[in-house]
Amino acid sequence: MRIAVIGTGYVGLVSAACFAELGHHVTGADIDEAKIAMLKEGKSPIYEPGLEELIARGLKSGLLHFTTDVKECLPEVQILFSAVATPPNEDRSADLQAVFTVARTVAEHVDHDLVFVNKSTVPVGTGKKCEALMAEILKKRDLNVSIPVVSNPEFLREGMAVGDTLMPDRIVVGVNGNNREITNDELRVANGTRNSQFVTRNSFNASALMEELYRPVTRVGKPLLFMSRESAEIVKYASNAFLATKISFINMLTEFCEKTGANIRDIARGMGLDDRIGPRFLHAGIGYGGSCFPKDVKALLAMAKEHGFDFSIVEATDRINTRQRHRFFENILKTLTPKSTVAIWGLAFKPKTDDMREAPSLDLLRKLVDEGHTVKAYDPAAEENARKLLPEISSSPTMESNILYLHSSIAAARDADAIVLLTEWDEFRGVDLHEVAKTMKGKDLFDGRNVYEPTEVRAAGLVYHGIGIV
Repeated sequence: MRIAVIGTGYVGLVSAACFAELGHHVTGADIDEAKIAMLKEGKSPIYEPGLEELIARGLKSGLLHFTTDVKECLPEVQILFSAVATPPNEDRSADLQAVFTVARTVAEHVDHDLVFVNKSTVPVGTGKKCEALMAEILKKRDLNVSIPVVSNPEFLREGMAVGDTLMPDRIVVGVNGNNREITNDELRVANGTRNSQFVTRNSFNASALMEELYRPVTRVGKPLLFMSRESAEIVKYASNAFLATKISFINMLTEFCEKTGANIRDIARGMGLDDRIGPRFLHAGIGYGGSCFPKDVKALLAMAKEHGFDFSIVEATDRINTRQRHRFFENILKTLTPKSTVAIWGLAFKPKTDDMREAPSLDLLRKLVDEGHTVKAYDPAAEENARKLLPEISSSPTMESNILYLHSSIAAARDADAIVLLTEWDEFRGVDLHEVAKTMKGKDLFDGRNVYEPTEVRAAGLVYHGIGIV
């Protein structure tokens, strides 16, 4: 099939590379000329395991192309994905300007039927607005073409995005109208003519083409779920809010553990062995960050407010996450002596990514520098992105000079008064704690992800500060 993906950010680029890997002809478009130039050379602008190899293979096979001109994508394209950014507005609602710009551009230049797919995470009702906007433009052009709008949310985990795309837990497709099963004979009819025998032609063709698109994935048994467009638009928000709630629930218990002498690890194990609950997302720490959970939780709350709905559980999830982060930071600041040197292990919001969006490190480093401390930071992948962001997060004129970037965890720990682990990269798990203790000036190790066994840390001569572990 011929696919266009508008937006080569995290979701768009991974989707484009993986669709090409599945044998489709894919063109990725973005207005960022520097990014497109890099992609044409086979280099990925983001750190994601396996992605650069897919890009290089797609370019070599001729199945993957990149351009800065959206109009260049349109001829003969069958499915066009909008994968542009939907950042939060000041009221926490999703900013949809880029989504509507893509819809407007398509309607102004298309000359044939195609399926318009919202891959970006968008609020419920966005598909309807896109459809109305394009219909109005097509009417002004006096052009009789069909552009059904589909919702196809992504469920990618950063650091595992390639595998999640090629071997997903499920594929959700929201199409309004006829959502029934499509037979192989009907699929051939739909792809061979614009005049389907079915009354709901738009929905039928959209469903059929989406099924064909994902056939390489469904062939190996991965479920393809058809539902209404409104349901599909909510699924992503609901999934992320539920997972965020699970994280906030276990994090809420950490404070109770500290007050009662209980151990959050034991509690999490006891809960996780119940197959109705499961162990995933019960790992206590300083809370969630990144591009999805914070943004989607806040957007869901904004949608609820718009519709006059009380999402009190989700409100508590957001509030607990903020409290958990600052509770940990307050403990660090209270323990440090004036003008301390603090080693920061990990800057990205999670391991196996260079994503700094909503990363706890941004808040902590600002607090440390503002209070006169010096930071020695190390992250295996996120240093470049951190350098771009950190000068902007503080009013302190010494922000840049008070942050040193080191090449290893041991180098960052050398002569440090304290170590703070913020990102659970694998290399931090295997560090020699006795060597760390020898190279440090101080003794405090703040474990923001409960990576270490307290007994092992103390045996190395260090003072352990975990979360929910006394």
